[in-house]
Amino acid sequence: MGSMIGSGIFIVPADMSRVLGSPALLIAAWLVTAVMTIIGALSYGELAAMMPKAGGQYVYLRESLGPIWGFLYGWTLFMVIQTGTIAAVGVAFGKFLGCSFLRECDPLAVAYRHVPAWHVGPMVLGNMDIGLNTANLAAILIITLLTLSNTRGVRLGAAVQNVFTSAKVLALLGIVLVG
Repeated sequence: MGSMIGSGIFIVPADMSRVLGSPALLIAAWLVTAVMTIIGALSYGELAAMMPKAGGQYVYLRESLGPIWGFLYGWTLFMVIQTGTIAAVGVAFGKFLGCSFLRECDPLAVAYRHVPAWHVGPMVLGNMDIGLNTANLAAILIITLLTLSNTRGVRLGAAVQNVFTSAKVLALLGIVLVG
C-alpha cells in the first residue's frame, strides 16, 4: 500500500490543474488513468496466477520475452526506476517540509554558487545557479534516514514504512473529508 499511494498524489494534481485549465479535463484525466491502473493491476494479477514465482516483472519478462529482457529490466530497475522513485520521495518530502511547512526555500548563501558560461562549439554549458536550500537539505536528510533505517533491519524498515503510509492515508482522508 505504501508504494501504491505515492507522494506524488500531493504534488501532481496542482500541476495537472495548471496545465489542463479545466476541472472537467482534470477529472477525465484521473478517470482515464484509473481505468488504465485497474487494467494493469488485473493484468499483473493474471500473470501472478500463471507464474507464481518470486521476482514479479523480472519473471514475467524473462518467461515471455526471453532472459535478456528480464536481465535488462533488472538493471533498469536498479539504475533508473528505483533511484527515480527514491528521488521523487525526496523531492516531495523536501518540498512539503522545506518549503511549505518551514516556509523557507531560499538558497543558502554558504552553498550557493553561479556556474559561469562555457562555450563548446554552438552549445553553452553552465550559466546557471546551483546550490542548496531547505527543501534540498530535507530531501537529503530523509533519503539518508530512510536508507539507514532500512539497513538496520526489516522490522525497523517496515515500521517506518507503516508510519509514512499511515500519514499518507490520513492526509488523503483529511482531504476527502474537507473536500
